[in-house]
Formats: sequence, structure tokens, C-alpha cells
Amino acid sequence: MFLKLRQEDEALVEVLDLKQLFDPFAAQVLGRFHAGEEMQEAEAFGKAELKFPSGEGLPLCWVDPGYRKL
Repeated sequence: MFLKLRQEDEALVEVLDLKQLFDPFAAQVLGRFHAGEEMQEAEAFGKAELKFPSGEGLPLCWVDPGYRKL
């Protein structure tokens, strides 16, 4: 799955571990920048820094463990 960084509109991040992305208790996900022809090194990205390519934020159930109590 590809997401974008909130600060940069052009940088795509390929999420390598979808389980981490869907887990509301995980604050970070393993991913790598998807740019150029060279495969980039994997690194940790904070979920708060990520959004969908359309500009929408991540669903609350992916980022907040207490989302059902709202």
C-alpha cells in the first residue's frame, strides 16, 4: 500500500507491514520511500505523519486504540 507524508506532497511511502498499519496500538509502520529506480532502505514512519495519496487522513480505527469509546 502506498501512502504520502503529510509534509511532502510528492513523496510516496510504500508500507511494508500492513499489520502494523491496521494495528491501533502501533505508533509506527515499516516502509520505504518509493522514488527513482533504486530500491530505498526500509525505515520506520510515524502514523501521524502519513496520509492517503488523495489527502485524506488515516482512519481513526488505525491510529487510536480507544476509538470505540468516542
